[in-house]
Amino acid sequence: MNWRDGRRSSNVEDRRGQGVGRPLAMGGGVLTLVAAVVVYLLGGDPGVVLSGDPSGAPTQVGTGGSGGQGDPAQEELKEFVSVVLADTEDTWPALLSAEGVRYVQPRLVLFSEAVQSACGFQESAVGPFYCPGDQRVYLDLGFFRQLEQQLDAPGDFARAYVVAHEVGHHVQNLLGISARVHEARGSRRDANALSVRQELQADCFAGIWAHHAQKQRHVLEPGDVEKGLNAASAIGDDTLQRRAGGHVVPESFTHGSSEQRVAWFRRGLEQGTLEACDTFRAGAP
Repeated sequence: MNWRDGRRSSNVEDRRGQGVGRPLAMGGGVLTLVAAVVVYLLGGDPGVVLSGDPSGAPTQVGTGGSGGQGDPAQEELKEFVSVVLADTEDTWPALLSAEGVRYVQPRLVLFSEAVQSACGFQESAVGPFYCPGDQRVYLDLGFFRQLEQQLDAPGDFARAYVVAHEVGHHVQNLLGISARVHEARGSRRDANALSVRQELQADCFAGIWAHHAQKQRHVLEPGDVEKGLNAASAIGDDTLQRRAGGHVVPESFTHGSSEQRVAWFRRGLEQGTLEACDTFRAGAP
């Protein structure tokens, strides 16, 4: 991915080294982390898995020596994230303006181990997330190592897909989609189904970003699209459930199957329009 000459965003807030809580004092390693991610995706409390305590008392997940401020590899990742964020800032204003919506740039918060947001206290184990309450994307850079080593999704474009997906949630917030989804939530089954549609649309919005980034700024290199599709597949609910050693339970999905995530990301990538990403229409897969 051609990113080193790209513009850096001024909307990156670095809170690394300001962790909250305490390191997790238990074994479990990869399986524990993957299981915690699965629990989170299913709408549960990852603290239960991470602490081994059914009360879900907060514990803190260490980053496994992934490094922090001053670590060359981490600083390069910070630069990369800043460029991808800047590129989303260059993509979305015109698209939303056509819908009569002004694009407000989100801030991206880098943190390590745990962070306090307007959406509450969150640990690294939940993965990257967007908080509509403060219009911020939250990311522990250690997730990229997990994406590569534990979920078999390496590469710059796989990492860019993650950032673009979270920015996609910000776009949903600006368009009023997030509020409508929140109001429509009923039973747990209905809430899960709506969550899947919302997540798949964010995948499609990530594809829209990639479409325009390539068309206007030629950021993609051979093999990048495949890496993005692989990342979308790696974090499908069915794939994560299998990795955790459990049964695949479609009714519990909150983010969509690997096949669905790949299909909607590809749809946004190929068509590049908001109309192509209406995952809420009747009959949408």
